[in-house]
Amino acid sequence: MKNTDVLIIGGSAAGMVAALTGKSSYPDKDFTVIKKQKDVMVPCGIPYIFGTLDSSALNIMPVDNMMGKAGVNSLVGEVVSIDIKAKSAKLADGETISYEKLVLATGSLPVLPSWLKGGHKENVFTIPKDKVYLDEMKEKLAGCKRVVVIGAGFIGVEFSDEFAQSGHEVVLVEKLPNILGLAFDVELSDRIASLLIERGVQIRTGSGVTEIVGESKVEGVKLDNGEVVAADAVILAMGYKPNVKLAIESGIYVDEGGFIAVDEYMRTHVPDVFAIGDCAQKRDFVTRRRVPTMLASTACAEARIAGMNLFQLETVKTFSGTIAIYATAIGKTGFGTAGLTEATAKAENIDVLTGLFEGMDRHPGTLPKTQKQVVKLIAARNSGVIIGGEVIGGLSAGELTNVIGMIIQNRMTVNSLLITQIGTHPLLTASPAAYPLIKAAEIIDKKMRAR
Repeated sequence: MKNTDVLIIGGSAAGMVAALTGKSSYPDKDFTVIKKQKDVMVPCGIPYIFGTLDSSALNIMPVDNMMGKAGVNSLVGEVVSIDIKAKSAKLADGETISYEKLVLATGSLPVLPSWLKGGHKENVFTIPKDKVYLDEMKEKLAGCKRVVVIGAGFIGVEFSDEFAQSGHEVVLVEKLPNILGLAFDVELSDRIASLLIERGVQIRTGSGVTEIVGESKVEGVKLDNGEVVAADAVILAMGYKPNVKLAIESGIYVDEGGFIAVDEYMRTHVPDVFAIGDCAQKRDFVTRRRVPTMLASTACAEARIAGMNLFQLETVKTFSGTIAIYATAIGKTGFGTAGLTEATAKAENIDVLTGLFEGMDRHPGTLPKTQKQVVKLIAARNSGVIIGGEVIGGLSAGELTNVIGMIIQNRMTVNSLLITQIGTHPLLTASPAAYPLIKAAEIIDKKMRAR
């Protein structure tokens, strides 16, 4: 039997960060990470191996290299059972590892709905974080002209764009009225849809899928309005479910939503067992509701919290809920969102005011590569606290979205944003006289004073 002070099951972003943070916080402790495959994919880079990167080999996370430099043991294997009383884990090859602390970072699995007829036909693909599967998928798709992507969240949008730029005929199907409808309000999601259409993606919104048609191989997709969309391949981008089979079998409590229940230190109900990443329970930062948010950025934040609190609680280092900060790009246009949308806030009965400002991401606007920049801020009406924001602009939109995330996490108000000092430069930012975050806040401030 092998022994380790900290055993981490799962070697993707969450597991890796937990190990690195934990080893930095407790250098005298022995850390071991177990991952199923030697090569770990960068999760957010998976869509790009089908176009921009052109190879899964260019989308590998340097887990072993980083673990080795930090003095963390990295093993390839599969844990098949955990004995929480004996504090040990058994691997598929029969080996057993004992631990003092256990961190579950088992991630998530792509959803293949049981109600979808024909979901197991040839050339129907999900999107797992599995290099072998993705390589085979890429090889098969090379011979497919017509591709239907089902699900217009971030992954569906990114896959659709990559396929279109690679010469495929792409139809993106979404049951909701708008693409990215859970992340952006309609005035911004409409702009993103227009950008996709300009790049060759056909979009069908407001229509669900009832069946994937064909004998043994995909021939088309039947929508609930009766339309059949011809297809040589179908990509199911319909979300992910937490991978908690190991936790359930080990007697670790899983909530009614299928996530491992944790507190703000990422501790489970079992002493000395932590859970982080997609498999772990989440609460929204603003509403405090349980939410199924699955993001590498959220997972890494949780991993840092767990790593710092393994052996000694740091009372100021807790996870206070996910802000759900998303960002991506279509061509040279970036877009991102953080916190609540206006629609979500209203659905939660939060009285809000919004400010939408459109300007340029450089100054003067005649500079090369300058792009229009749209920022929408959402604030609670009575307190003026910023609870959400959305951005469309150049590739700097990702970092601007991160700034909005920090504004939300620090519960900044419209007034505090109005008096914030900023640094600007013509080649890097919008004008100091028309900085989008401040101008959007000014619009909200005007509405507040008009009451």
